[in-house]
Amino acid sequence: MKGFENLAYMMAYIVSNLAAIVLLLTAWKTPRISRFLFFLLFAWAGWVNWRTAHNDPNVYLEYAEMSFLKLYSDFILGWFSRHITAVISTIAISQLMISISMLLKGRILKLGCIAAIVFLLAIAPLGIGSAFPFSLIASAALLFILRNKTNNYLWVNHKLGYARH
Repeated sequence: MKGFENLAYMMAYIVSNLAAIVLLLTAWKTPRISRFLFFLLFAWAGWVNWRTAHNDPNVYLEYAEMSFLKLYSDFILGWFSRHITAVISTIAISQLMISISMLLKGRILKLGCIAAIVFLLAIAPLGIGSAFPFSLIASAALLFILRNKTNNYLWVNHKLGYARH
């Protein structure tokens, strides 16, 4: 797989996929913990992407050589290369919105889970750049959260029905 010759990519790949397994297991057993972990993950990703898009946007061009699909490589080296900051800033804001949705309930949580799944599936063809198969495993975890049909905010004790003090 392209990118594995870079030790930093290799370490990030291993850590990311271990994290995906943790997300999947917690979503299956304790969805509230998984929601909190997804909150942290998407908040961190949004912050990193925002900062990178504004400080070193050309780093995103490296994803072209790691992609499984020529369509993605062509897009990255074409239109995207001329609009990196705008596109990544939009993605970062979306990631921050997804992170907030993980704290909430009902339709907003459901919409956040669906948006996260769509995003994760869309980045899967980036290969090691998206730590493939991280995005597939994380999407499965989000499906567990969706199936949980939670009706409480993350900070509300779902068994007792009130917020902890």
